[in-house]
Amino acid sequence: MINIITIEREYGAGAPYIGKTLADRLGFKLWDHEITDEIARRLKCKKEVVERREERIDSVFYRLMKAFMRGSFEAQIETSGLEALDSERLAQMFERVVTDIASRGKCIIIGRGSPWFLRDRDDTFHVFLFAPYEEKFRRVLAMGKSETETESLLESVDRERAGFIRKYYHRDWPSRELYDMMLNVKHGDDLVVESILAMIEARNRIPVPAHA
Repeated sequence: MINIITIEREYGAGAPYIGKTLADRLGFKLWDHEITDEIARRLKCKKEVVERREERIDSVFYRLMKAFMRGSFEAQIETSGLEALDSERLAQMFERVVTDIASRGKCIIIGRGSPWFLRDRDDTFHVFLFAPYEEKFRRVLAMGKSETETESLLESVDRERAGFIRKYYHRDWPSRELYDMMLNVKHGDDLVVESILAMIEARNRIPVPAHA
């Protein structure tokens, strides 16, 4: 029985709406920005600081600054929060938080390496959402972004996600073998939701093989 859904996505492919709609239809808890809140709570820092690091590799400037400050006693005191929030630490934190969330069941988890961390669970259904560039551009513009900002986001966000996954989990992004469904959202979010629900219903009718 499917108890967990993970949603990996290209930027601008509508994952927040699709995830929330699925959560409402199934009575599951949605974990998206809530994961950011949980990590910020565990690290005792503001969630905005976590948001700036999520699914991004540390910048060259940040890595150099961190390496320089490690040699200074005064800097160790002043940058303890910075040290705690580097991307490597966050990559480790994602795994702990995602597996903890999954252990509670009845949840939808967006991104944060969740398809990889939960790849061996029989009760988990993995989805990847994508769209043509023009469709993503239209969607991001509708969020209130300028054309310049939209172009920049579409060029950078997925590249950073792929780099983050490659560096910290040693996987390609997306790793197609991880997903039960890969869906083009250009025909509408509601159709995507219905397709996912139909596939999950069909999957639930298949007996889970007993492990040796």
